[in-house]
Amino acid sequence: MKNCPGGRLRGRRARRSGSHSARHPVAGETNIRETGANRTAAGESVAASMQAAIGLLTASLDSPELVAWALPTLIPQDADGLADLMAGLHLISELLIDGLHEATGEPPEAILQRFAILAEHLRGMPSAG
Repeated sequence: MKNCPGGRLRGRRARRSGSHSARHPVAGETNIRETGANRTAAGESVAASMQAAIGLLTASLDSPELVAWALPTLIPQDADGLADLMAGLHLISELLIDGLHEATGEPPEAILQRFAILAEHLRGMPSAG
């Protein structure tokens, strides 16, 4: 047996007597029902991450009190949750850049360059807070 990605072991399948339709999938084979469930769970996770990212962005536009509430409430404490939130922020960023591109006709690269220049400018300025 050899180690495969994901920690599964791969080897020769044992021959079984009986119906093949009732057998369980061997490691490395894909069970269509499991794949569909995994996709559904992943889709729900992506949607939840995007909603949390939108919540943080919305709070930052509203008031300092809402930001103070949102930060500890919407930012997960575990590494997986934080990674999901970062993925949600990334997807929201892509959607915003695509929206700006459609609205202005400016290429996404130019939009990102403009953001980079703005960020550099803001870094050199003292915080207003």
